[in-house]
Amino acid sequence: MVRQTSKAQQIAICYGSSTCYTEMVAEKIQQMLGESRVDLIDIKDADLASLQQYDFIIFGIPTWDYGELQEDWDDRWEELDEIDFSGFACAIYGLGDQEGYPEWFQDAVGYLYHKLKSLGADLRGHWPNQGYEFEDSKALTEDGSQFVGLALDDENQPELTDDRLTRWLQALGLPG
Repeated sequence: MVRQTSKAQQIAICYGSSTCYTEMVAEKIQQMLGESRVDLIDIKDADLASLQQYDFIIFGIPTWDYGELQEDWDDRWEELDEIDFSGFACAIYGLGDQEGYPEWFQDAVGYLYHKLKSLGADLRGHWPNQGYEFEDSKALTEDGSQFVGLALDDENQPELTDDRLTRWLQALGLPG
């Protein structure tokens, strides 16, 4: 059963960030949606059970090196299994480097998607895979036509980030 949400949804953005790119995107989303509606939650300091108080949860996760989780996500990964996300509306955005790591582009988004799906989350926000140059990704839908979340590459395509964020948030029904 999907939780019913009000028009003035309270939104959490739960992210992990070592180089601050994922955090900067979380801050952009907060500004776009309104600071009074959005709480930023760094995964390294989070009380993960508190995520259940929100109407909508956006997760931000970068892919590191050869398809690995960012260290803060890795440290808290098992704890996610203790949370029942059944009926919670969730979406994922990820940061990756399609030129430097084309075989593992956005893999962490795929890992998180499958974890949250197994925990009952109502996952939203698939994103077309056109406009990217990569070899493989664990973040693709079964038919390979879309990412299971918003794919961002601030290393190689920073000029596309704001437009992608705007269109993704609109598709999620979360415009400011």
